[in-house]
Amino acid sequence: MASKGTNIVWHDQSVSQEKRWKLNNHKGGVCWFTGLSGAGKSSVANQVETLLNERGIRTYLLDGDNIRHGLCKDLTFSEKDRAENIRRVGQVSKLMADSGVVVLTALISPYRGDRDMVRSSVEEVCSFNEIFVKASLMTCEGRDPKGLYKMAREGKIKNFTGIDDPYEEPLKPELVLDSDNKSIEDLANETVDWLQ
Repeated sequence: MASKGTNIVWHDQSVSQEKRWKLNNHKGGVCWFTGLSGAGKSSVANQVETLLNERGIRTYLLDGDNIRHGLCKDLTFSEKDRAENIRRVGQVSKLMADSGVVVLTALISPYRGDRDMVRSSVEEVCSFNEIFVKASLMTCEGRDPKGLYKMAREGKIKNFTGIDDPYEEPLKPELVLDSDNKSIEDLANETVDWLQ
């Protein structure tokens, strides 16, 4: 997406990505956890962050609900606003990863095109790892930790992913986590093992 502003010129910085990453003793990158509500994205990403932190890796978790309390609190759940939500989180992730942080995002991010757009942008500066936390709709509805599926089925919530809005599964994610059959701890360990 081109900038709407005019007379904007990129300002080169004196400290390079290489110098930032050397200071960290590791590279930055983005791990983009995607899946249905209730699949376990936030729980897995939170546990992955803990494990990486214990290994001395600088991390930051951008959780979809938390982001909507600040950076994206002006957005609804329309398709257009969801795209803008993902674009904003993608740009923040890119900047943080460029600085040397391993960024973990936990967002439904239901549309493949939006995730592909973020991938394209992030890969200009670092690695982008799409991690599909795969759980069936039946599993997610059974968990329903926030009571959202029940409200969506009752018509109290509109545009709810998996009920009256689609979720487009990743075609070629870097990692697929079987949240139907494995624990949060197992999925987190699997992710960290894969990242090494």
